[in-house]
Amino acid sequence: MQTVFIAGSIKIKRLHPLFVERIANIVREGMPVIVGDANGADASIQAELLAQSASDVTVFCTGEMPRNNLGDWKVHRVKSSAQPGTRAYFTAKDIEMAERAEFGLMLWDAASTGTLSNVFELLSQGKKSVVFVNRETKFLNVKQGGDVLDLVSFMSDGARKTADRKIRLGERVSQLAGIQSNMAI
Repeated sequence: MQTVFIAGSIKIKRLHPLFVERIANIVREGMPVIVGDANGADASIQAELLAQSASDVTVFCTGEMPRNNLGDWKVHRVKSSAQPGTRAYFTAKDIEMAERAEFGLMLWDAASTGTLSNVFELLSQGKKSVVFVNRETKFLNVKQGGDVLDLVSFMSDGARKTADRKIRLGERVSQLAGIQSNMAI
């Protein structure tokens, strides 16, 4: 059975009914789920998994104890050499989740660099993501490099600038989409 990495933007606390429906389908199929321990979408996803009586769930955390484990599920601790509390510290967990999953289901606010990085990480490993762009109430399949261009088209100019500063958005999109690196996104 394929393992699903479910994650989303920390600023999203309420799950759209269409996203909840996808979670219900995953649980109904008995697919193993891996989820993070952050507040925001991770905690809301955990709450929905609990409401759906999901049993095959593993919560990934960096450090000794997960910040959230609403279903008292298995915990997988990821070691990080980065300074605790930093972006790099928590990114170690996200990278390992992408490595262990066969595909991703992401809830994105069209700005979060963490969620976008998860999609990029999965794609760089040849794995598909289904991304629900929350403000558009639309699912987007990201299964090949060119799909990232469609995904980032939902970002505002300000969000793109922030993402370029935080995660080198232009460079990452260029690498994944196989386009010239001087492309303005």
